[in-house]
Amino acid sequence: MKSLSKWLPRAPILDWGRRYNREAASGDLVAAVIVTIMLIPQSLAYALLAGLPAEVGIYASIAPLIAYAIFGTSSVLAVGPVAVASLMTASAIGQFAVLGSVEYWHAAMVLAFMSGAMLLLLGVLRLGFFANFLSHPVVSGFISASGLIIAASQLKTLLGIKAEGHNLFELLVSIAGKISQTHLHTLLLGLGATAFLFWVRKGLKPMLMQLGLTARIADVIAKTGPVAAIAVTTLLVWRFDLHTNGVKIVGTVPQGLPPLTLPTWNPQLWQQLFVPALLISVVGFVESVSVGQTLAAKRRQRIEPDQELVALGASNIAAALTGGFPVTGGFARSVVNFDAGALTPAAGVFTAIGLMLASLFLTPVLYYLPQATLAATIIVAVLSLVDLGILKRTWSYSKPDFVAGAGTLLATLIMGVETGLIVGVAISIGAYLFRTSRPHIAVLGWVPGTEHFRNVQRHAVVTSPTVLGLRVDENLYFANARYLEDRVNDTVAAHPLLRHVVLQCAAISDIDASALESLEAIEHRLQAAGICLHLSEVKGPVMDRLQASDFLQHLSGKVFLTHYQAIASLAPEVFAQEGELRVTSKASSLAAAIKA
Repeated sequence: MKSLSKWLPRAPILDWGRRYNREAASGDLVAAVIVTIMLIPQSLAYALLAGLPAEVGIYASIAPLIAYAIFGTSSVLAVGPVAVASLMTASAIGQFAVLGSVEYWHAAMVLAFMSGAMLLLLGVLRLGFFANFLSHPVVSGFISASGLIIAASQLKTLLGIKAEGHNLFELLVSIAGKISQTHLHTLLLGLGATAFLFWVRKGLKPMLMQLGLTARIADVIAKTGPVAAIAVTTLLVWRFDLHTNGVKIVGTVPQGLPPLTLPTWNPQLWQQLFVPALLISVVGFVESVSVGQTLAAKRRQRIEPDQELVALGASNIAAALTGGFPVTGGFARSVVNFDAGALTPAAGVFTAIGLMLASLFLTPVLYYLPQATLAATIIVAVLSLVDLGILKRTWSYSKPDFVAGAGTLLATLIMGVETGLIVGVAISIGAYLFRTSRPHIAVLGWVPGTEHFRNVQRHAVVTSPTVLGLRVDENLYFANARYLEDRVNDTVAAHPLLRHVVLQCAAISDIDASALESLEAIEHRLQAAGICLHLSEVKGPVMDRLQASDFLQHLSGKVFLTHYQAIASLAPEVFAQEGELRVTSKASSLAAAIKA
């Protein structure tokens, strides 16, 4: 039973639920009220971004919060619709169903169910490490490009025109072709809401603090700015009958709780949505865990990534069974939840109850809500995700990371979100393979007065003409095995008096079968030339694998515990007669050091 239980989903609510008290309930209730107010406009906006009826956003924000409270490990992560996942949903479903149709909605539920099942399976199998294939530059480039595409896609709503496109170029061309049809009242409402929301984000908090409010209260009030924008613009539309003059409004939002639904069984649709569901799952998991870990660290807490996979999987399945679409942990609402004082995942349950009450009693108030206001809400939210500064930072620090980030950004902007993400992952993996296929290999010399050995081109060291020490700063595997052979051959050829080669293995954590064959080839060539191959500072796991082969039995040299012991045994004169031996000066050129 114990072996079976470790594969079953765990429910952390059984742990924190036993310790739940009045103090925690008080903090969770206050946070839930604030997050609920924030979630209402966000949920509506992201549902429209995904191409779904506005009420679906509320549906997708109720059951997932309850599911996460049961299975999640973060005390403040707020699960629900987010901008990037909504864009990816629209991009995936738009290829197979007509926007606004019942089939479109059903496809969204299928996508949520598939994403949830994938996340749940990855969590049960402890495969959260798969998300590590998305490097930070790739994620940053993808989210920045997605933010620009989302903002561009909302310009048509802000202008009151019709425009289409699956990437930034198509959207801008379509908008430019119809900009003459801009609806003035819609534009004024949209620009006013956008300007107000930008001011709220930057200027309201300092103003409130000048009036005497604490930083925490001022910040929480500033986060509820979208509610004020919705209230004012809704009143303007109702008072002046702007909807009769062409201003598009949300219209009737059905009252009631989320419906109980089952995903449509259509094998062809499921097959077509497999890749989009996988991409949404991975991106959602990376975004959610990043937010959860950042906020947990501020309270000296921790989250469990594999358990988070289970929680997000359960949340997405819950969304699919209640008429929703893919969800994940949102940055903005989670930060608000944190700042408002949420102490346990129960805050999510209270938020879900608040949204239930809103769906039962407040939806008639949203009838006159202009869609341009929701577009403004999305634009302001997503532009905060755009971080083009990472291109400058990675350019100065790591060219491969710059290529990965810039390639992901451009591919997403030009080819769309799904293709862009795949291209980014491919570039990142390709850059890693290229970098590790040419590892840094240093020729070592003794630093006088110590037991340390350093690169001869970076330090003033002592060497012996009969012993060559080499340090490989990378794991040895199929991609760099042949490169190691070539470097050893070239270096040995440059030392005619050589009798021993010592491979210092301190930086090597793994040697695969291809690399082992290369080591055997190096051993044979050196032995034929009358040179012995030795190893030093071999790590335990690597030694275990070498001992499982017959490599050590045919090794002409020895395996030394430290490189110091190796040189002391093979060239003791290095330490005994330092003054008579060659001292290699520190390289005067950084380029020469890098080349070495």
